[in-house]
Amino acid sequence: MVVGTEAEVLALRPDFGALARVVLPGGVMGVAATAPGADPHVDFVSRFFAPWVGVDEDPVTGVAHTTLTPWWSRVLGRAEMSARQRSARGGALTVRDVGDRVELVGQAVTVARGHIVGGVL
Repeated sequence: MVVGTEAEVLALRPDFGALARVVLPGGVMGVAATAPGADPHVDFVSRFFAPWVGVDEDPVTGVAHTTLTPWWSRVLGRAEMSARQRSARGGALTVRDVGDRVELVGQAVTVARGHIVGGVL
């Protein structure tokens, strides 16, 4: 959902129980709220809510930015932008729309490592 200002994004207070009862289309994990950044050095801000998958609000999500980046790229007419996720923890990203994919640049914390062994997906 696109709102008019960063202040509106910050003011959102979802009822996560009610939100989780909304049936989402297949493959949709959550809902993003976004607006232009209030800081002239921030192109857009967002928050991402996903109670359907057990995460009321994701602190900083790549999933949402892979969708938001192409949209903001078209709106702003630029491929590279500065984004801020405005959750309680928050995070800063540089995002790039490179046509068939999105590049996310920023600091990350590894929470798991693994590999897939054998089989056909």
